[in-house]
Amino acid sequence: MKKTALIFILAFTTLLEAQELKQVPMINVSGEGKIKVVPDQALVSISLETKGTNAADVKKENDIKMDAVLKYIKKANIAKEDFQTQRVSLNPNYDYEKKKHNYLATQTVQILLKDLSKYDALVDGLVEIGINRIDNVEFKSSKFALLQSDARKLAIKDAKVKAEDFVSVLGQKVGKAITISDNSQNYNPQPIRYAMKTMSMAGDAAESRETLATGEIEIIVNVSVSFILE
Repeated sequence: MKKTALIFILAFTTLLEAQELKQVPMINVSGEGKIKVVPDQALVSISLETKGTNAADVKKENDIKMDAVLKYIKKANIAKEDFQTQRVSLNPNYDYEKKKHNYLATQTVQILLKDLSKYDALVDGLVEIGINRIDNVEFKSSKFALLQSDARKLAIKDAKVKAEDFVSVLGQKVGKAITISDNSQNYNPQPIRYAMKTMSMAGDAAESRETLATGEIEIIVNVSVSFILE
């Protein structure tokens, strides 16, 4: 019995000593990597809406117009993998002023435009074909993956600089990193500035003009790093 108790005490003491050895001095810091770039692509969302009193007629008319829209996009040399239908809907609406029911058919298409210089010509053509809504223009970079990798490296460097600042007055040094956590909310570039001038539905395609201010986009990576202190 005494022997068993002695073994238990020795084991417990060893466990405590092991736990004390595991308490390595360390510092936890965060770092941010941020890269700004002028976008060279745009994700354009367009919609075609049709209204009427008969659901079947409204859907048929909308389908015919959308067929022309998709054919125009193909003729504009947009690759088939760069445009996609995002939303199709047919909903009843009530006009309280006229006290009548009508129907609204909507189809939305998203286009990845890889040449921003073609934006005005493409949109003007789509408007002439029949689209009556531009829902959104989101700027992108074709070099996103490469720039994101660079942003990660900057985030780690930023974390190490912070750690060195903290311990510089303590007579200690920053050692190896033992944990790294990616705290980035998402991996989509964040827009800094975007503007689109009012566009005439009748647009003069022959007139040279610019309707987009691309500005810059930011690619941001946030990390948390734990460094051993030496």
